Amino acid sequence: MSTEERGVTGSGLDRLASVNLNLLVPLLALLEERSVTRAAERVGLSQPAMSHALTRMRRMLGDELVVRQGSGVTLTPRAVELLEPLRAALQQTARVVNLPHFDPATDRRVITVAMTTSTAFVVGPRLARLLAERAPHATLRVRTFTVPTEATFVEQGVDVVLLSEGHHAPHPRERLYDDRLVVVASPDSPPDADALTLISTQPHIVVDTRRRVFPYAELEERGIPYRVGLLSSDYLLVPFLVARAGGVALLRHQVATAMRELSDLRIEEFPFPLPGLGIDMVWNPRLADQPFLEWLRELLLDVAAGL
Repeated sequence: MSTEERGVTGSGLDRLASVNLNLLVPLLALLEERSVTRAAERVGLSQPAMSHALTRMRRMLGDELVVRQGSGVTLTPRAVELLEPLRAALQQTARVVNLPHFDPATDRRVITVAMTTSTAFVVGPRLARLLAERAPHATLRVRTFTVPTEATFVEQGVDVVLLSEGHHAPHPRERLYDDRLVVVASPDSPPDADALTLISTQPHIVVDTRRRVFPYAELEERGIPYRVGLLSSDYLLVPFLVARAGGVALLRHQVATAMRELSDLRIEEFPFPLPGLGIDMVWNPRLADQPFLEWLRELLLDVAAGL
């Protein structure tokens, strides 16, 4: 036996003949989605077929892989260990076999975009419409978060994260759109009052958080009085409450503009300069499908251009 042959045999590659490699793609989908139903949709299998594949995967690997926990499922320690090596191996395989370029007219993948609920409120409707027009067979999945973690960028099958410029990201980022802070008031607020007067005379509706809410530190440093009249744990409830209950709030301009289409709101510019509140695109660094990523980038930029 030659040295090369001994190397192949010693590496275990010769044993791959006894492994059904067709199970690896649905296995990755299952580990990323943590749902048999969503994994089946992603790889184009029926749910019974995916359940059957899961049984075979468990038998092949000698592990349960996913176990029920409450209303959802969680990965076993063995499955967590498998996730990154399996993803890397399949991405490398895709490059080796030179799969056809991404075709939005026929592609049936699930496109996952992670963002805060308020960003989804701004970009979600237009993103869904453009995606339906340009990739009619694809499925858009919006994942929301409050504070991003490392897992936000690399797990859960996320393609891209839309992130406020004030939040740190360990990966390269690109500006999607700029935003700014504005003062919103109810339509029956004093019509002659400017933004500064509204801030200092009207009760504020504020997000209920233990952290110091931006930009109230700026008001305090300038000695501008204000009074909190209502606390809400939901950011998107704030402009709705202002419109219906009165008072003022300090919000992102894009959120205020979108909410004004649903409830009557008065919008005034914040009276002092503040740091930017732009939204950036942060791409999953483990994605290797460059044609798809370039297409999705252009789609998102077209979404932002219509705001």
